[in-house]
Amino acid sequence: MISGVSLVVWVHEHRETVQEKISEGSAILFRGFEVRGQSEFESVFDHLFGQKLDYVYRTTPRTQVGKGVYTATEYPPRVSIPFHNENSYQRDWPMRLAFFCVKPADEGGETPIADTVRVTARIDRAIRERFQRKKVMYVRNYRPGFDIPWQTVFQTENKQEVEAYCQQHGIDCEWKGSEWLRTQQICHAIAIHPKTRQAIWFNQAHLFHVSSLDERTRRGLLSLYGEEGLPRNAYYGDGAPIEGEALASIREAYKGEASVFQWNPNDLLLLDNMLISHGRNPYKGERKILVSMANPYSAATREPANCFITEPRTAA
Repeated sequence: MISGVSLVVWVHEHRETVQEKISEGSAILFRGFEVRGQSEFESVFDHLFGQKLDYVYRTTPRTQVGKGVYTATEYPPRVSIPFHNENSYQRDWPMRLAFFCVKPADEGGETPIADTVRVTARIDRAIRERFQRKKVMYVRNYRPGFDIPWQTVFQTENKQEVEAYCQQHGIDCEWKGSEWLRTQQICHAIAIHPKTRQAIWFNQAHLFHVSSLDERTRRGLLSLYGEEGLPRNAYYGDGAPIEGEALASIREAYKGEASVFQWNPNDLLLLDNMLISHGRNPYKGERKILVSMANPYSAATREPANCFITEPRTAA
């Protein structure tokens, strides 16, 4: 915490150090610096990471407030968002992630983080190996009036553009009606970090799976749409159901590595998106957190994940 010091100036003087720490798996929280709102957040981010990425093939509602700057997921305050790595349900994802606190909630609303390498080590070897072998299938149904529409997900009103995007990214898509789209994609469960070469648990099976919903919502959706028509769900890559015990074990692994801090105004949190996962706690009052992503990485360049972490990394 350095009171009265411009974060823009400080980052320009310590850029290499910051980048090195993030690459090592550190989550860096800047607190107490002078940050003059969104414009200086963007200046810091651009200097560290370069061009910000657009949020395409979305899964959650957000508002774009600048070029490559979005609000954090706009789910109701009462809802918890499980731990995840951004876009780990895709074959392409950002390596760098930043959160900027414009206004903390009156109560709650923390962004808990977890060391994904340690999370990986906590997951039973048999579960890791089964997921690595089978991969994860994500199934999504987009209908008017529930969850986010396909126009928002793909950022277009043109169905042909949606089909082209799906073909380019290995997503099977089918129009079930004039405004009802169903997609299906098989993705990795384990990914190799391009710098550390560690095999990391990197998927959102536990988040997409219907069991992540509260019982009342889950029963209501199943009654309305049936399992095949759920807004989103996850299976093994061969279409087999994922065992409830495995999903519970995965969620416990994240919980066991959770680290929580309270947001302050003008806090800036920087993450390596593969090495650090994040979530959101329920909150009361107004809350505004901005998010930006950078440094795209494609699964097409990944090496096969043929090794596993068996012991947690020793804390520095």
